[in-house]
Amino acid sequence: MSDSALLTSLAFALHFSLQVLLIMRVLLKPHRDPTARLSWVIVIIALPIGGIIAYILFGETNIGRRRAERMRRVLEQMPSVQAAPGVNAPSVAPQIPEPYAHLFLVGQSISGFAPIGGNQASIPEDSNAVIDALVADIDAATEHVHLSFYIWLPDNNGCKVAASLIRAAERGLTCRAMADDLGSRAMIRSAHWKAMAAAGVKLVRALPIGNPILRVLGGRIDLRNHRKIVVIDDWITYCGSQNCADPEFRNKAKFAPWIDMMIRFEGPIARQNQHLFASDWMAHVNDDVDALLRRPLRDPKPGIGAPSGTPQATAPQISAQVVGTGPTVRFSAMPELFEALIYSARRELVITTPYYVPDESMQAALCASARRGVATSIVFPRRNDSWIVAAASRSYYADLLAAGVRIYEYVGGLLHTKSLTLDGEISLVGSANMDRRSFELNYENNILFHAPELTRQVRQRQQRYLDSALLVDPDEVANWPRHRRLFNNTVAILGPVL
Repeated sequence: MSDSALLTSLAFALHFSLQVLLIMRVLLKPHRDPTARLSWVIVIIALPIGGIIAYILFGETNIGRRRAERMRRVLEQMPSVQAAPGVNAPSVAPQIPEPYAHLFLVGQSISGFAPIGGNQASIPEDSNAVIDALVADIDAATEHVHLSFYIWLPDNNGCKVAASLIRAAERGLTCRAMADDLGSRAMIRSAHWKAMAAAGVKLVRALPIGNPILRVLGGRIDLRNHRKIVVIDDWITYCGSQNCADPEFRNKAKFAPWIDMMIRFEGPIARQNQHLFASDWMAHVNDDVDALLRRPLRDPKPGIGAPSGTPQATAPQISAQVVGTGPTVRFSAMPELFEALIYSARRELVITTPYYVPDESMQAALCASARRGVATSIVFPRRNDSWIVAAASRSYYADLLAAGVRIYEYVGGLLHTKSLTLDGEISLVGSANMDRRSFELNYENNILFHAPELTRQVRQRQQRYLDSALLVDPDEVANWPRHRRLFNNTVAILGPVL
């Protein structure tokens, strides 16, 4: 055998051995559903070189050994929110009817936060009103401002928030701001970032990428901090889908406007978001925030309203719970919560999400909801900024429609709101989409709450989306051309990979 033939044989044997080892790793990897295993096996076999590279880069949820260890140490050392003085006071006792108590047990099993009462909330009218309310709250702050966004753009709204942080720091407040290193790269590289640092704002780049080639050695580059958290004076907090940017979202202007919903809360629930922010912050920088978490919880005082220019807050009867998920949190935490909510619906279930790539159990839960007589509606954007997700989402339409789920496609921009309302009493809002990226790869934050009045307001906002959406016709979906169905279904099969 010639030298070249021998080298070829050795290369083939090495490549084949590597394929076999990776396939064994796929099959032995814990917490991977059969569909995901099959998808990766197909990719590794069908793409002899590209499949191996793809699995090495994206096949496992690996945030890096050093980073994971630091996060573990931070969480172990942090004080429990439940142990904070005042947490068990009668004024913050949650008021949750027995039929819904199990939902909050699911949430507590994920993040360790029990539901807490004594909260007020309001929903600003639109994205610009959210920024105006946020800036007003920062300008009125007396102690500290903590802020974390996945996308923070140096546009009109993004600069408004940056300027308010500078003003707060200059008058002596402690300001901490965190932005995802990928999603907020434009702001991080801008003069506004430097100006905030010069004014004394403490800044952190979440999950820094650094050298992309070397970054791969320290964990997956596409694991991102997708959370949107604001905590002001340990009493005011915001939660929802909105990034720190104009609704025109100029880096993806052709899909604009981005349609979001953010809820402004006042009360003890802010401490739970504070805890979530602190865990992210201290996992990146040596700046101990534990002292804030050990302070006695303030006693709710009825009658505190929203700042000037925002809707009046509801009465302090909101029982709420923060649910934070991510790649270092229990596997399938977010799907468990979604499915628990879906199966608990008895009369009406309304969901809005821009990205829908479910696992089999979640798809089955939605179909079962409609089949047992629950008025089940789900709203997607008609034009999605991700053609891959749009195709995968539409592969699920036929089964949902056959079960009786009413599917709507919003036409007034990119509907980015992630919301769920249940029987007019329970709501879930936050950053998590109903897709595998939110389930397995992104750090997400949500608030689950029982509050009929606030849920009514969320449902009214959902109705605005429904009124600006087109009802999907089952006959039209049934008559989609074969090539379209083939494309959608092929993309969906690769969903666990993509």
